Amino acid sequence: MTNKNENLNKKQWWEDTGIRFECIACGKCCGGAPGFIWVNEEEKEGISKFLNIDAIELDKLYLIKHMGKSSIKERDNFDCIFLDSKSNRCKIYKVRPMQCSLFPFWPSLLADKRLWNYYSARCPGMDNGKHYTAEMIRKLNQIDADDRKL
Repeated sequence: MTNKNENLNKKQWWEDTGIRFECIACGKCCGGAPGFIWVNEEEKEGISKFLNIDAIELDKLYLIKHMGKSSIKERDNFDCIFLDSKSNRCKIYKVRPMQCSLFPFWPSLLADKRLWNYYSARCPGMDNGKHYTAEMIRKLNQIDADDRKL
């Protein structure tokens, strides 16, 4: 089985220049396109406590199962169920899944410049703001590889 971060061991499109990114809290990364927002058991526990509900209610109201893993539900327009449609803010920001915290430094976006460009056309924070070196980017992806227990 191939490690999803294996490609990050090869020279990448961002390696020489790094990447600029600064979240401006626009909420555009939280919807508008289908996908999965994976949550592990520890994250589910944190979200349940934050919402003051039990795990069964969390599963029933806010999560779906796919390929044996839990993902946060999406609305019909593909927005995350926790995205407040009026403020474009995350309702569970303090306990959001690591996947959300690591955007846009996902292995899939880092491995494919075309995919990066697709998302950067939607996200005004991508290619702007704080500069992340290749070393910083690799460390962020190591967090994802080591700490996610899906």
